[in-house]
Amino acid sequence: MSNQPSSNQPYEGYGEGYDPYAQQHRPQHAQAWPGHQQQAYHDPQAAQQYTQQWQGQTWDTQVQQSRPAASDLAYFPPQNHQAEQPSHDPHAQAPATAPPAPAPPESAYGPSTLSGNARITDAQRARLEGRSPIIEPGMQPAGLTAVLALLLSVTAQIGSYALVVPLVVLQAVTAAGWFRLNGMWPARQGIALAFAGALVADVALLAAGRDNGPAAILGTLGVWVLLSLVMQLRSHADADTRITGLMATIASAALAIVATGHLAADPDAVTVGAAGVAVAILARAIPLPTVASVVVSLLAAAGAGIAVGGMTGLGAKGALLGAVAAVCALIGHRVASYDYPSRFVHFTAGVALPLTAAAPAVYLLGRALT
Repeated sequence: MSNQPSSNQPYEGYGEGYDPYAQQHRPQHAQAWPGHQQQAYHDPQAAQQYTQQWQGQTWDTQVQQSRPAASDLAYFPPQNHQAEQPSHDPHAQAPATAPPAPAPPESAYGPSTLSGNARITDAQRARLEGRSPIIEPGMQPAGLTAVLALLLSVTAQIGSYALVVPLVVLQAVTAAGWFRLNGMWPARQGIALAFAGALVADVALLAAGRDNGPAAILGTLGVWVLLSLVMQLRSHADADTRITGLMATIASAALAIVATGHLAADPDAVTVGAAGVAVAILARAIPLPTVASVVVSLLAAAGAGIAVGGMTGLGAKGALLGAVAAVCALIGHRVASYDYPSRFVHFTAGVALPLTAAAPAVYLLGRALT
């Protein structure tokens, strides 16, 4: 007696015992062997002899364990139950074999793609393969950071308008690097908006003077947050993309505007703090264990602070300023190393974020020490 489902059973929900994966994952050896086809149809014992029974866990059976809910089965096309019943026609062809089982995911994808999720990122693949998603910029970006820091240190003693030149370069690289670090590229409008906010903050501070630096920086930041909101409201992208773009734009503008703190700080503090950042980042790029590298960087920054502080009048207080600026710079260096960054990220965010992150410390601690 056949145990196949009767043709008069209702199709709503495909029936309680119906398995939509049964026909797709039927083993290829379940069909009759050539030369014994007619005997397999008329003799159940003969069919049992040439049928391979699969037992145990395989890759396919593990995938079938996460079946869709009953409400999701409505999206599967109806299966033909009559085609599953054995034919008694001796001239009938053997039933078609099921398609081969899919191969495991390629190296560029992870297990999450089996559920229909989007392609995983390089950082996620690195974690799945047991590799660290943290890649530090290295010696070349550290050298560029040191050059830019030395330019800030020297021009701060010349005057505010001389200091603006390397500061504008720092702000432009900060704006571009932050968008690329967040995987948003190209994002010309967002980068232009963030960089424009930095330029407005520079002009406002030069016009208002160093004493009104916090008002110029915070006022520009507030206006640019509103402009970022308006810009994203006019976007025709989906909601998730607009939120991501809004957060990246606000963060990029905030970092670029905060870098104006170098222009608002005391010139001696900028000279000492920038020197401490330059030495700390170069020492951090030396291939040493992480803990040892951080300790060496902080000690080197403190020593540079004492040396440069003696030339500017800060004296031994420069050691504290250099060390604190180095701590902020190492935080920015770590951020630029996160989430499997690209070479472009290393030469933008990896160069700029250490100096940008040190700007608030240089301003606040410089005012306290001078």
